[in-house]
Amino acid sequence: MPNPPLIDRVDHLVLTVSDIEATTRFYERALGMQREFFRGPEGQPRHALLFGNQKINLQDRSTETPTKARVPTLGSGDFCLIAGVALDAVIEHLAREQIALEAGPVPRRGALGALRSIYFRDPDGNLVEVAEYAAAS
Repeated sequence: MPNPPLIDRVDHLVLTVSDIEATTRFYERALGMQREFFRGPEGQPRHALLFGNQKINLQDRSTETPTKARVPTLGSGDFCLIAGVALDAVIEHLAREQIALEAGPVPRRGALGALRSIYFRDPDGNLVEVAEYAAAS
């Protein structure tokens, strides 16, 4: 019997951004994420965007934390989020919010199979993919 995988899922990811407030407003508007403010273990202020059972922590280059990317870089994020509604509803919402798609809908492959994906960029140029799993044929 094979050993179970050591990792179950992603809990959060971190984006380094130029303006935490502008990024927070963008993701609230674009994807309905909710802001969270908390204090890190050393008491430093931290910011996050909550969605589902995950979050995106936000930091700028001056964020003080002992566990930080070696070279925090603006615009280097590239990640895929699974839509909680039909992808067409996401596309319509983004159009109403005047957020331009960079690509899509296009077929892609995700962790669990075939995806239908769209792509757009946040204020720092991070590539955001939003997808839905394709129906079984």
